[in-house]
Order: sequence, then C-alpha cells, then structure tokens
Amino acid sequence: MMKIQNSETEITGSWLMKEGRVINDEASYRINDLISTYLLKLGKDISGWNTLYRDPYDGRYWELIYPQSEIHGGGPPQLRCIKEEEIKNKYHG
Repeated sequence: MMKIQNSETEITGSWLMKEGRVINDEASYRINDLISTYLLKLGKDISGWNTLYRDPYDGRYWELIYPQSEIHGGGPPQLRCIKEEEIKNKYHG
C-alpha cells in the first residue's frame, strides 16, 4: 500500500506530451492511486471541484484541487495538506 511520507505537504501532477498526446506524469498517477485506494474521502466543497480526504495512517487532511482550472477538465490534479481552520471555512456543509 502506498502511503504519503510525513515530510510531504503537496503532490502536484503534470500533463506531458508524448507522441502528440497529452498523458499524466508519475505524480498524477500517484494522486489517482492515493485517492482511489488509500485516502478516505470525506466530501466535496460547494463548487464540487475540490475534494477533502483524510490520511488513515497519520490523520492529516488532504485536499484534491485542480490549480490550473483554465485548462480543459481543470488541468492536472494536486493533493495538498490542509489545516483544520481551512476545512471549517471551506467544507462547512
């Protein structure tokens, strides 16, 4: 099982061009693996784009966002560690 290291606070994916096609980089594949097999999904924010997760091992909260929202489909994913104060403001529902 893949875990997130204690020293990590952000995992940012990128899209690569290969043979004329856009593909995910290793970080994007790792994010997808973490959210589908490891992190516990807690809910979405009001926009429906951002998703809150909790690490079952260390209890830290992680937010899945798409920081390049101007790109079709929101762009590549990013997981970032999020503090409880931010959670209360953003995920109050």
